[in-house]
Amino acid sequence: MFDKLRLIWHFMRGNKIRYLIGVIAVGLATVVSLVIPLVLRLMIDSVIGGNSLNMPGWLQTVIESVGGRSVLARNLWFGSLIIVVLTVARGLFLYLKGKCSAIASESMVKKIRERLYDHLQNLSYDYHVKAKTGDLIQRCTSDIDTIRRFFAIQFIEIGRALFMVGAVLPIMLMLNVRMAIISMAVVPIIFSFAVIFFIKVRSAFQLSDESEGKLSTVLQENLTGVRVVRAFARQMYEIDKFDHVNSEFRDLTYRLIRLLAWYWSVSDFICLLQIGTVLLLGAYWASRGVITLGTFFVFSSYVGMLLWPVRQMGRILTDMGKALVSLGRIQEILKEPVEVSADISLKPKINGDIEFKNVFFEYERGKPILKNVSFKVKQGETVAILGPTGSGKSSLVHLLQGLYDYKSGSVKINGVELRDINKKWLRKNVGIVLQEPFLFSKSVKDNIGLAQHGTKEAEVFEAARTAAIHDVILEFDKGYETLVGERGVTLSGGEKQRVAIARVLIKKYPILIFDDSLSAVDTETDAAIRRALKERSHRATTFIISHRITTLSEADTVLVLESGELVQSGTHEELIQKTGLYRRVWNLQNALEEKFEHELEDDRKSEKL
Repeated sequence: MFDKLRLIWHFMRGNKIRYLIGVIAVGLATVVSLVIPLVLRLMIDSVIGGNSLNMPGWLQTVIESVGGRSVLARNLWFGSLIIVVLTVARGLFLYLKGKCSAIASESMVKKIRERLYDHLQNLSYDYHVKAKTGDLIQRCTSDIDTIRRFFAIQFIEIGRALFMVGAVLPIMLMLNVRMAIISMAVVPIIFSFAVIFFIKVRSAFQLSDESEGKLSTVLQENLTGVRVVRAFARQMYEIDKFDHVNSEFRDLTYRLIRLLAWYWSVSDFICLLQIGTVLLLGAYWASRGVITLGTFFVFSSYVGMLLWPVRQMGRILTDMGKALVSLGRIQEILKEPVEVSADISLKPKINGDIEFKNVFFEYERGKPILKNVSFKVKQGETVAILGPTGSGKSSLVHLLQGLYDYKSGSVKINGVELRDINKKWLRKNVGIVLQEPFLFSKSVKDNIGLAQHGTKEAEVFEAARTAAIHDVILEFDKGYETLVGERGVTLSGGEKQRVAIARVLIKKYPILIFDDSLSAVDTETDAAIRRALKERSHRATTFIISHRITTLSEADTVLVLESGELVQSGTHEELIQKTGLYRRVWNLQNALEEKFEHELEDDRKSEKL
């Protein structure tokens, strides 16, 4: 709880004065509201009724200076004018309160959004792999809006309720003690009821909020994977899944609504019973002369002014409960440790010399993915990696970008330990094309130029030619200005892959990684891309994960992984002479090629006949 209050206090920095002005304004509006019934009491009891003036001496002096009670009796409009002036003043104070609270709350949530977004940008790759996108969106939008509504509307209302109770009670006691006690009888009951309701409703709000997050996640996943859903005719399954989480959200929200209904109905009944009691007793005592008619009017006005703000504490506490739940969900993200390089992290010149020595890596404790991996790569060499699914190929190259940290062993780039290199600097020098490329909903040109700010058009064309996509782009309706759909859905798999390759090639990375990213292109295009890479004046140290022997055979070194262990390494010629996985894959692909060629030859002969 105190952590949340400290966090709010931090985000309120720069807006505390506005909130203070808002509290003062609502206090003044409350004072003016309390003065209006007193003016009416004066007019009813003293001016019209002829009772003695019961007011502070300085106010009596002012009235006597303008002619006394007789002048006021002949000019009753003057009392009406005072009430109008006070009402206008109250309206101005409330306007000032609303303006200050609105500006302050919007400014505060802007800081929260910026802090949250900045924090998400700097969280580790592993966190984003595990996090649910829909739930994160829920926290960045709906939860922040809940906080905004509370601080824009209810936060200052707390001050109003306290001002009202603090000011009304002394005035009531001065006017009539018995009426004051009767008017205040249910205030402790309503307040206690509001606190109990707050405790009950808080957990209900949290369950409802978390359920809405699940709903957002299902919706986001369905819309993102709509092509897969249609391809496998899974619409009914997805509808049933959505209906399940939607029903859960509905049931939890119904429970919340029932709690709210109970609170408002019971508190309304108690408040109306209290007001009715005051009106009945007040009217009886006024008819008997125990209290004046003006005093009765004051109490009948004040009891409503007093009870409704206290009753409103239930709403305030409810919204505060929602805001605290939302703040807690945001705080969960802010407490996640960001990916920070040490202050002593280095920014060495990177040219591509790499050494792995006895490297162990695991995602979960006790389940190693890489085991005792050791190899060396010289600047400008091409290293191909082969291995079955789950052998640790992608994990190995992800270590080079610092996306994960190795458990033990040593990884050095140009003689500098990878852990000691600044992560941002490392990623500026190690380019990677992932197996599943992501394209933004921008033009093809903007997607290719994303890796480097201020990219020239000629550089975009050169990178596209190297990725064997330039001629294809020119055939689009708008060429390089063609808009790519969300996640690149308007492009084929091979086109999307080549645009992602061009995006990496536009920046002259000394180390390049192709994480099985040539698998979506045909063999001819694959060869063209590799040929273009070799012809570039700047030749990078290149890692290529692939299962094609034609791709692997042209590498300077081939690494073969099995179950996280480096079981073979060498050139293509060396490995096909040894018994092992590489030779088995080579034999299998050769057999398939020979079979395919025989079938083509048979087809040609059949056509001639």
